[in-house]
Amino acid sequence: MTRSPRRLALATLAAAALAGSLSACAPLVIGGAAMGALVAVDRRTSGAQLEDEGIELRAAARIREAMGDRAHVGITSYNRQVLLTGEVPTERDKQQAEQLVQRVENVRGVLNELAVMGNSSLAQRSADTLTTAKVRASLVDDKELYAGAFKVVTERGTVYLMGRVTQREADRATAVVRTVGGVQRVVRVFEIITEEELRQLVPQQSRPAGAAQPR
Repeated sequence: MTRSPRRLALATLAAAALAGSLSACAPLVIGGAAMGALVAVDRRTSGAQLEDEGIELRAAARIREAMGDRAHVGITSYNRQVLLTGEVPTERDKQQAEQLVQRVENVRGVLNELAVMGNSSLAQRSADTLTTAKVRASLVDDKELYAGAFKVVTERGTVYLMGRVTQREADRATAVVRTVGGVQRVVRVFEIITEEELRQLVPQQSRPAGAAQPR
């Protein structure tokens, strides 16, 4: 069976990400960096992408300084909207993490999805890495979607979808992801744009071949 370059890249990257998760147990996870390497075209401006990287690094440093290794916190910034996932030992820690991130320069909002519980196991994190890879592959395979528009984060079987997408794309992606094995729940953290905005962002030749044409 012949695989497309995108599928081969995905498989290679997923294997590398899984190997990394098996060799280290770093408590902080920044932005799904491995999966980000697959994104050929980003709907954020280059300035916004740099801001998001800076937000993730500064937020990680602040949480690490405050909590050390006793918490497992994932930090993902998309267009200055920050998603917090993972586990912290107390409700107070959960609120502190949110407050620390809210005070980071350029942050415009925080979605706090931290769970108050013990840190997830290595087996759970490995399973989440594989689920993310399967979700990304499903988005790549769907002819009505452009996978580069989506950022995927998985935590304990819950898949978070981020990106600047139309309502049509959001609904289609949600339906696709819900059919992927290992996905227990889908949480949408989208910035919804109009079809007209999509036309301005994405040239005609860059749209998926089977995608519906914006009206």
